[in-house]
Amino acid sequence: MSVIAIVGAGTLGGTLAHTIAARDLYTQVRLVDDARDIAAGKALDIVQAGPIERFRTQLVADRGPAATVGADAVILTGPASSPEAEWDDAGGLVQLRQIADANRRAVLICAGAEHSGLVERGVRDAGIDRRRLLGSAPEAYRAAVRAIVALEVGYPASAVSLTLLGRLPHHAVVVWSQASVGGELLEERISATRMARLRDRVAALWPPGPYALAAAATRVVGCIASGNGRRPCCFVVVDGELGLRRRAMAAPVELDALGVIRIAEPSLNARERAALEAARVD
Repeated sequence: MSVIAIVGAGTLGGTLAHTIAARDLYTQVRLVDDARDIAAGKALDIVQAGPIERFRTQLVADRGPAATVGADAVILTGPASSPEAEWDDAGGLVQLRQIADANRRAVLICAGAEHSGLVERGVRDAGIDRRRLLGSAPEAYRAAVRAIVALEVGYPASAVSLTLLGRLPHHAVVVWSQASVGGELLEERISATRMARLRDRVAALWPPGPYALAAAATRVVGCIASGNGRRPCCFVVVDGELGLRRRAMAAPVELDALGVIRIAEPSLNARERAALEAARVD
């Protein structure tokens, strides 16, 4: 039986439990929170949607780090007691230590928009292998950028391909020089004025909301479960890649059931290299 545990039954955790269950990615989804009654209520609501949406995933509610034992992947979100909040670095680090002690093989995913620091501290302070700890929020941001590009050029977002790097949100490096629409380079399709307009709009897209964050985390766990070769953009701790050591950065990654296989380093033009350099010194 394949199992995923979601630690935190706040808004993001509940949304994520539904999103993963609806795709039948795992046999069982465990919604884990100290407020077990809230987690149980949300799990029951999702289960009752199963016959309508035609998914068969089991959902159970539990509490405590022991509930993550046996899970193939564990996602950290935020507590039901403060449903709109994410765990901060201090509280999240406590959770990560407990989860890593209870389950020494699962891939650990921090799903919050502000979890880059938590990923970094999990590796540096808790000693978690950097290959099995990552954050999924950059994939939500990448999707938002793809969406505004699609609106600009009048194509569906599925036709837009791009990647990003950097320390989000203040040093996001969208690799515009490699961005494409329908297989053609974006910079060859639109004017310099329109490109400048797109660049100016990027900063306003942060932070992603709970639905986008849930969709991004679902995409990441889908890549982990299937090893399909796709490269979602994630917070990862680099150690030599991108010219940095022991810092959390957004970057495209290859994933499998054990976590991060490789951090990809796309080709950059001079503007993009300068922007990445600013992220390095931040």
